This record gives sequence, structure tokens and C-alpha cells, in this order.
Amino acid sequence: MHASWLIDCGYEFVAAADMRAALEQTGSLADWSAFAASWNDLATDPYLPETARYRTRRYGVYSAAPNGTIAREPHQPHFQHHDYNRLFGGIERWFEPITDAIGAGETLRTILSFAVRVFGDRAPAVRRWHVEVHQFRIEARLELPGQPTPEGAHRDGVDFVLVLLVNRDNIVSGVTTVYDLTGAPLGAFTLTRPLDATLIDDSRVAHGVTAVTPLDPTRPGRRDVLVVTLRGQKP
Repeated sequence: MHASWLIDCGYEFVAAADMRAALEQTGSLADWSAFAASWNDLATDPYLPETARYRTRRYGVYSAAPNGTIAREPHQPHFQHHDYNRLFGGIERWFEPITDAIGAGETLRTILSFAVRVFGDRAPAVRRWHVEVHQFRIEARLELPGQPTPEGAHRDGVDFVLVLLVNRDNIVSGVTTVYDLTGAPLGAFTLTRPLDATLIDDSRVAHGVTAVTPLDPTRPGRRDVLVVTLRGQKP
């Protein structure tokens, strides 16, 4: 990976082969098949209107130390300030938890360790990380395109974000665009292969993803991603 891109531009696209190599240097992906299959067992997002329920998800919270110690925290709501989420900001949203097997599995632990190490290198003063993990499936149907970011171009209100593609089936579009804080686009790309990833410095850039529609209109499509956010706590 070209680590300088995150420093120079505020974001970095990492192709699947490079991401796999980086993860395997960190830990094991031995349970990747079970990890990816767990997207078939997500729960409907109850905060979307019944006429627009194209998203299923699960959620978990961890704490992490720079030395690599990672612990899962008790289940809790997801909260974003209205400044960062125009649709759902200002309310506590309760989502179904990531299952114990996936939450403690090798693949997720490897991804979290990677994120703590890479982002920690850019924030050496942080002594503890608050880590939120989201499993998302965006469904695309002919009558209802799926919105990966229904809030539009946004920041998450954290320090760093990792977006990892898990699967993509029968969809077109889903283009990620990254913007500077004035709203000017910095770059655009599409996560197309499992393990394609984006690393984002949330304090410096915003991002958004275009709606996905079915490639074959006779059957639904899906976009499965893991989103990991880190917010640092300093002494």
C-alpha cells in the first residue's frame, strides 16, 4: 500500500490483492468464508421507511489499545451528531449485534488489528480507540435502487474509517467519490472485488457512494461491505 496517500490526500484506495497481503501480514483470514456468509444473516434496518428498506445490517463496538489489545464492549446504540448525519443524526439507533462467532472470529480480529495499527501510526498520541463495526448489505431491486449512503456525501464524525468490500453481486454503479471539506471532488473509484478497500481520514475528507441497481433486472443485486470507524481518546 502507498501509505503516503492517506497522509497527502486524506484517503487511499487499496486493491484487493494488496489488501489481502496487508491483512495476512497482520493475522489470519482462515474463516473468511464464514465471515462473508454471515452477510446472509443480517437484520433489516428499522430506521429506514418501510417503502425504502434496501439495507440490512449488524453492529458491534470494541475498544483497542495501540499495543494491539482489542476487546468487545457491551452492546450499545449507534449515535451520530446531526452535523454528520442529516437523516438520522441526534438519535440513538439500536441495531442487531454482530454475532458472537463472527465478532470473535479470526477474520474480523485481523481486520480490526490492521485498522488499529495503520491508523494508529497516523495518531501516535492516541492511547485508546473506540471502534465501531458495521456489517451492511445494500440490496438493489428494479423498483428500488439501493443507497449505500442515503445521507449523501458525508463525514462520519470519527477520526478514521475503513470500508472493505465483502461481496458484490449483480449490481452496477456504487461509485465512491471523496471530497475535500469545501465539497470539491478529490477522486472516484468503485469497490468491485472482495477485499477492495478504502482508508479515510474523516477529519480531512467527506465521502459518498452512488446508488446501486441490478445488472440483470430479473433478479436482485447486493453490495456487502464492512465499515470500521475509529475514534481516538488521548491522555
